[in-house]
Amino acid sequence: MFSDLRYRLKALFNRSALERELDDELRFHLECEADKYVREGATRADAERMARVALGGVARTKEDTREARGLVLIQTLTQDLRYAIRGIRNRSGFTAAIVLTLGLGIGTNAAMFGIIDRLMFRPPAYLSEPSLVHRVYGRYLVDGQESTDNGFSFTKFTDLVRSTTSFSQLAAVAYRKLAVGERDEVAEVNVAIVSAALFTMFDAPPVQGRYFTTEEDLPPLGAPVAVLGHAFWQLHYGDANVIGKSLRIGDGVFTIIGVAPEGFAATSEEGPPAVFIPLSTFAGLRQGTRYIQNYGWTWMDVIVQRRKGVSITAANADLSLAYSRSWDAQRAGDVAQAAGTGGRFPTATEARVRAEAGPLLFARGPQADQSAHVATWVMGVAVIVLLIACANVTNLLLAHAVRRRREIALRLALGVTRRRLLQHLLTESLLLALLGGAFGMLVAQIGGRVMRGMFLHAEDSVVATTDGRMILFVVVVTAGVALLTGLAPALYAIRGNVADALKAGSREGHYRKSAIRTGLLIFQGAFSVVLLVGAGLFVRSFSHVRAQRLGYDVAPVAYAEMSRRGTKLTRDESNVLSERLREVASTVPGVLSASLTISVPFWSYEGRGAPYVPGVDSVRTLGQFAIQAGSSSYFSTVGTRIIRGRGFTEEDRENSLPIVVVSESMAKALWPGKDAIGRTMRVGADTNPFMTVVGVAEDMKAQEIVGTAEFWYYLPIDQFKVRFGGANPSLFIRVAGRSEDYTEVLRRRLQEVMPGEAFMKVVPLASLIAPRQRSWEFGAKMFVGFGVLALMLAAIGLYSVIAYMVAQRSHELAIRVALGASFNGVIRMIVMQGVSFAAIGIVIGGIIAFGAGRWIEPLLFAQKANDPVVYGIVASVLLVVALLASMRPALRAARVDPMTSLRSD
Repeated sequence: MFSDLRYRLKALFNRSALERELDDELRFHLECEADKYVREGATRADAERMARVALGGVARTKEDTREARGLVLIQTLTQDLRYAIRGIRNRSGFTAAIVLTLGLGIGTNAAMFGIIDRLMFRPPAYLSEPSLVHRVYGRYLVDGQESTDNGFSFTKFTDLVRSTTSFSQLAAVAYRKLAVGERDEVAEVNVAIVSAALFTMFDAPPVQGRYFTTEEDLPPLGAPVAVLGHAFWQLHYGDANVIGKSLRIGDGVFTIIGVAPEGFAATSEEGPPAVFIPLSTFAGLRQGTRYIQNYGWTWMDVIVQRRKGVSITAANADLSLAYSRSWDAQRAGDVAQAAGTGGRFPTATEARVRAEAGPLLFARGPQADQSAHVATWVMGVAVIVLLIACANVTNLLLAHAVRRRREIALRLALGVTRRRLLQHLLTESLLLALLGGAFGMLVAQIGGRVMRGMFLHAEDSVVATTDGRMILFVVVVTAGVALLTGLAPALYAIRGNVADALKAGSREGHYRKSAIRTGLLIFQGAFSVVLLVGAGLFVRSFSHVRAQRLGYDVAPVAYAEMSRRGTKLTRDESNVLSERLREVASTVPGVLSASLTISVPFWSYEGRGAPYVPGVDSVRTLGQFAIQAGSSSYFSTVGTRIIRGRGFTEEDRENSLPIVVVSESMAKALWPGKDAIGRTMRVGADTNPFMTVVGVAEDMKAQEIVGTAEFWYYLPIDQFKVRFGGANPSLFIRVAGRSEDYTEVLRRRLQEVMPGEAFMKVVPLASLIAPRQRSWEFGAKMFVGFGVLALMLAAIGLYSVIAYMVAQRSHELAIRVALGASFNGVIRMIVMQGVSFAAIGIVIGGIIAFGAGRWIEPLLFAQKANDPVVYGIVASVLLVVALLASMRPALRAARVDPMTSLRSD
């Protein structure tokens, strides 16, 4: 066996030596056979002839010997590759055009695959058994509509742990931005708050120390221990041993007991956390022992691992039963919360309560946000771009195959089989596709960073050149592209009559129309229209989002919030600190005004339930109500306009007449057709004092960009404190310019006022709004980018076809010019042909885009999918591009010298 292996390796890598050995062996056998015939009386010449006949021919024997080695296919492929490399090297411009086209198509698809893979398919790093791990979702009816919720209280989590049997592990997780460090080194970072059971679902041994145990995560207070994330450890400690060191995290001081491995993010979809701390420890620091019995504090997700052999159906049934029991336990024990809803707390049966073990990844679950849907659409767009690129390359290869007809016919005439020639041509296509795939990996790595930044966390990146899944994707796509682009041109090249091709010479003398090339050209134009229409729709949609009035100013407003970090303050001290912070913020140069606040758009809001309004029944059924409170300068600081009446004044103190300002939609809902000014309402309980409506403010969007009107009512901050307790020292600050330019100055100035280890953070209000607008922004940018790329490819394809047509019709065009055709007439003829191709593509693409509009419209904001303005602009752009792409070949055709062209034929 080893001797045979050595022989085959020698045939593969030292073929010349083996060929010499074969020649020597055949010569020896011929001489022996000839000597035999000489001894029998034949002459030497006759003996040698008879010996060659007896051996069956030297050439045939050599071929049989080579085939016996079992390496003919490899040697043939090697020969084809060498020939293909020489041809590619000699046609550098042609090769560059194909590699660039395929590289852009493959690269954009690889980049989008990396995003989709991370969002929807790739399990978290180090997860032991991904198919058995799920995120728990609760489902129940609210006002007749089914609602889905992944938020759980600690009490409900412990109910599930006690009452289920289908799972080997149940863990709770939450991720919070907490202040970590002390003094000048303090910074808010992503902290994983997890139960100890979560670590058992992963095969991720710590690089230092250990993870915390179940005993260290026991309620009510747990143990103050922490595990550092790998990146945080290297950034702040290098590779030093940190076991036993102390670290202030949030409101407590923790002892470091371990360091997680590189890339370990648990279930976080925002990159690896900086620190992992026990769930019970965090909850105990925040609420003492209250969280153990508090069903209302829903702040964590529940992750479960099914036992092997337990089906999803059985696990869901087990979960639903436990969830229903927990629901009824909450209903029985939390009477205050039930009353606070303004109505009767329904039973589990009435609310049709159930739970399910859903996908671990949010983008695949029932609560996938719009960004995941947009990403899926953009992946489809990337596929269309790749198809356009393939159509372009196929057209180029078809044109090249026509130019090689005489060469191919000559090879067929010399005895090369059509099958062998087809193999050679497909090898050329595969080599071109491989070069395009290699360039595509570069595109995916460099250009993909922009796309990944819109969907994935900065630390959750994909290194295309080392990621095995992406490399496999590129290999599969490249193979498919090679077959898709190379098969039709190869079949076209080897068909036809050999004699006719040889007689035609180097030039056929006339242009032969090709339905395939025309169809590919129209295909490119049609799908370019589809992508450009999508780009136009998303651009207009995003412009609507940006122009939408949210009920407050965004750019000049910043939000400041304090993390107390264990600093104990009485209610009076907290109120004094709040006012002191407001005064200090107002003195910072560039600050126009500052106001205390309790609710922040798209960040947090104070829900006190529906108000009690005399003469209005079932107020809670009208919509969701939220409360805001602020200083006398609140409305001028945030920019919310007062439509009727007034806002707050300095006279609106805790002992003055209770007043309230309501939003316009709330006023219309509670007092339809009547003036809300002077009306009264109660908040919190029907025993609280009446508040008089003194103003109507414009509507505010603070929870959802898209949706029904939100009902907001506003109280002076002093009156809010009297009725509902001390407010957190949070501020809205209005500056002269963009708030981004003032955040660090404000933070440093306010930090000087902070007592003890308290930490102040200041963020632009725009940074809270931007994530809610991201899906429309991403759709606009990606559709525009891919649309422009598709338009460029279509323009290149049209130019190539028109230029090839002009070259093939040079004989005909020369005759036309010789017979008196005008310069403008020739240009018009060529240009109109290119424009006619574009016009057909516009019609077909418009029909496709119109049909697809009903699926894409839900992703748009205040924008109809069948907008005639967008269609008109796209058609105009494509016609102009077709005109420009056709003009240069047309000018070349009009300038042809009839005598030179006719002589060459």
